Amino acid sequence: MKKAIKWTIILALLGGISYGLYSFSQPKTMPLDTAGQEDLTFPVTKETLVKTIAITGKSSYVSETIVYAPFNGKVNKWNVKDGQQVKRGDTLFQLDPTSIQQEITRAEAELKKQDLEEQLAKFKGEFAAGEVSAPLTEESSKQHYVQKETERVQKEITSLTRTIQQKEIAEKKSKIAQSHYISPVSGIFLYDDAAKLPQQVQENMRVGKIVDVNQLQLVTYVGEQDIFSLKPGMSVEVELTAHKDIKLNGDVVKVSKFAKTGADGAVVSPAQFEVIVSLAKNPNLIAGLSLNGKVEVERKDSTIVVPTLAVMKDSEGSYVMLKSAGGTAKRQNITVGLETADKTEVLEGLKPGDQVTLQ
Repeated sequence: MKKAIKWTIILALLGGISYGLYSFSQPKTMPLDTAGQEDLTFPVTKETLVKTIAITGKSSYVSETIVYAPFNGKVNKWNVKDGQQVKRGDTLFQLDPTSIQQEITRAEAELKKQDLEEQLAKFKGEFAAGEVSAPLTEESSKQHYVQKETERVQKEITSLTRTIQQKEIAEKKSKIAQSHYISPVSGIFLYDDAAKLPQQVQENMRVGKIVDVNQLQLVTYVGEQDIFSLKPGMSVEVELTAHKDIKLNGDVVKVSKFAKTGADGAVVSPAQFEVIVSLAKNPNLIAGLSLNGKVEVERKDSTIVVPTLAVMKDSEGSYVMLKSAGGTAKRQNITVGLETADKTEVLEGLKPGDQVTLQ
């Protein structure tokens, strides 16, 4: 009897311990108090809806005229300073034409030598033709024919070479006329390296550029998802990346139809298309600035809109949860138009003053 009571007490203790461990391992579930929570409700409004595409890029000059050295030579004088306003016809720099003049003199002497050699050959030919010769045999006739053809071909080669040499001399003379290099356009002259102006230049060496500071542009690239939405003439709101309080205005002037390619000629992946935006004149605008812009691609004035967050879609189409005067909500099918990240145009199904909710 005592043994049965002992085992009963042991089993009771083990059961109590097991239940306690189980209860401790299970977190208590607190009842959810929804009395103080309210559904998010948005009013249906009538307003202007604008869809934009964000762009980024650098400002650059619309007009840049690159200045190259016309020939090899010593620089006698740099006539302008970096950043100086120049007019068309102003002298930018002066080169010493001595070296190219010497080249012209040598080339003209070579032509004169060729003229004298040609006259001598002609004299010898006429003298030989005047001599009495024996009747021609078949072999000598062949040799005579070969000689005449050789002379004819050589004469054509000489004539062609002479033409090329004369053209080169004319080009060199035209370059001498540029020894006092005249500005082809008006604008601001900028040296490529104003801190280290060379005393000797090589032909076609880049010296600097002339820019029109009154005409700047934003050059950017967009993806294939946006390229077909952009058209020339669209307005653009632009701001400086480093100074967002400075606002600029612009217009799309060019939308490329060809994707950007790499150095190997292959299309860059993902595809990128160049877009150029002309910028209105602004005292804060210079070349090389980082810019952000918004291109207005579509606008709907005085249209019915709801927050895009409130619009849901399923197999039946677009819908919202319309809140009634009594506070209950029901599904309301709608027809949507223009959609942006924030607002969606409603063509049918709602009117201004309606309330839509998120449950």
